[in-house]
Amino acid sequence: MGALRQLSGLFLLTASAFTVAIALQDHPALRHGVEDTAGFTKVHGIEAAVALNQYMIQPGWKFTRAESVALGRKIASEFSPAPKQVAQVLPAPAIPRPIPRPEMRVAKAVPPAPVMQKPAPQVAMLPPPAPVTAPDLRASVPEASTPTPPQSQPAPAPQVAMALPPKPTMELAPQATTPAAQAPGVTPENASPVPNLPAPSPAELVRVEQRLKDSLTSEMLANFDLFLYVSKADNGPWSQHMFVFQKQASGDLVLFNSWPVSTGREKIEFNAAGAKLPSFTPAGYYELDAKRFYPHYRSMQWNEPMPYAMFFNWVKDGNQTGLAIHAASGGDIAMLGNRASAGCVRLPPEAARQLFTLIKTQYRGLAPRFAMDRRTGTMSNDGILLHDASGKVQLAQGYKVLVFIENYGGENVVAALF
Repeated sequence: MGALRQLSGLFLLTASAFTVAIALQDHPALRHGVEDTAGFTKVHGIEAAVALNQYMIQPGWKFTRAESVALGRKIASEFSPAPKQVAQVLPAPAIPRPIPRPEMRVAKAVPPAPVMQKPAPQVAMLPPPAPVTAPDLRASVPEASTPTPPQSQPAPAPQVAMALPPKPTMELAPQATTPAAQAPGVTPENASPVPNLPAPSPAELVRVEQRLKDSLTSEMLANFDLFLYVSKADNGPWSQHMFVFQKQASGDLVLFNSWPVSTGREKIEFNAAGAKLPSFTPAGYYELDAKRFYPHYRSMQWNEPMPYAMFFNWVKDGNQTGLAIHAASGGDIAMLGNRASAGCVRLPPEAARQLFTLIKTQYRGLAPRFAMDRRTGTMSNDGILLHDASGKVQLAQGYKVLVFIENYGGENVVAALF
């Protein structure tokens, strides 16, 4: 843009000069007047320039140079004393600084010794009251806070040794997980006596074994080693009983034990929180979930204890169910032999502990899996096992235990004859 403007100005100036030249050429009188004017300007212009330089420019330049020199000296004089003042201020505070330093060091060196000595007698004062054994220490813990006067220093060593014995008393969880004679002390066996119900006769046991065999497929009998037959019937000689059979090397089933149980109340009920829940025990074939074996458990839906809980590996409508075999507790023990649970299979506490121990220690291994209906998201409880493309039963790590529940209490043979 700047070059364009200069070019435009030059063009206008040239055009103007050209126009003036044409006008002067066409008008001789005007040309003579311009020449006279130019001559006058030339003579008097030089005189004016000389006078301007002599009376205006030179005096102004001298004045400006003198003032600038004076101003520079004034500025230099203003800034030159500042370093001298700073140098004078710095040494003044530097003198008192070394004085407090030795005082601070002395003050810091003195306190550490008494501070480290004071806690020592406080720790030593705690142990003296009980220099005997672990039981005596626990009994005398409340008295240890009052008698501070004794100052026996050898006592701290016993205190460190005596602080360890309380740990064995905290090992209650291993007692529940280790199935031995320790477990009955943890279970609520003494809360209510187990009802003295008549055991099935030998003839009834033979019939139970035969019915179980008739209910099993050849694949079930070949792939499971422990069979739990549960009658959820409300009446009959087998009603509300569990029969446990062990498979022998020959393939025969031998009764391990039988106990009274409590299955579901078979109704829709409300829990303590007001939620509407079913209390049914569904009949069918079930496996146990190896990942859900708990010596101590509490139902979240019913807020009830479930000792020695062994949950079923059964999915219904896409959700893992909460059905399980577990011990009865409290007043529920007296209800064994009747429909009294929220859907689980309750056992006497000692029976639940014994079965829990037996399964965990002897029956872990490869077990078949039940088929899944993908449309409903429900696992089969009709005994349909899962097979691969070649037709073999699919196996997975778990427990080789099959639970069979049915609503059959055993027929009264004598009454059936008449």
